[in-house]
Amino acid sequence: MAGELKKEIYQKTGLEPDKQKVLFRVKEKEDREHLHSAAVKDNSKVLVLENRASKEKKIEEMMSSKQKVGETTASKENKVEEMKESEEMSKAFAAVAGVRKEVDKLSERVAALEVAVNSGTKVADEEFVVSAELLMRELLKLDGIEAEGEAKFQRKAEVRRVQNFHETLDKLKARNSNPFSNSSKAVSVTTKWGTFDSGMEA
Repeated sequence: MAGELKKEIYQKTGLEPDKQKVLFRVKEKEDREHLHSAAVKDNSKVLVLENRASKEKKIEEMMSSKQKVGETTASKENKVEEMKESEEMSKAFAAVAGVRKEVDKLSERVAALEVAVNSGTKVADEEFVVSAELLMRELLKLDGIEAEGEAKFQRKAEVRRVQNFHETLDKLKARNSNPFSNSSKAVSVTTKWGTFDSGMEA
């Protein structure tokens, strides 16, 4: 179970189980969920993150501590806080926009794979693996963005986009590996993405 995995992680990292978030294929696993039922096998990549609620609590505690030793008057504290919130919101919007731009590029990559598979063209499995890794990278960026209000809504929307593209990749990969497909048409589509700033070898 995911809960047992969290206990093992706690023993090695010191991060308490209730502060952990375990993801497989960009989806969070509940404590009572059996990992094998989610297709987790030996050598599968499982992502462990610190729970956002835990991170936000730490930030709140830090902010509370700073306020106690902050400005001498309430008016100055409010002004500084408002400026900080405005700055943080601007950073959050910019960060989400940056991820959205990369996800837009990846959407084109997924669309190209979909066209190839739908046309009966056999695509190298590596293309699906690389695409999934790139999507996971953007998901990690989104998880690291602290946002409130509209910025938080936009971040959630991008998370859903990434998850949907990942699900599409899984379906395409399954169809691509269908033994009834025409295996004589094996090709690679990565040559189209030579200018994609992924930092990974295609």
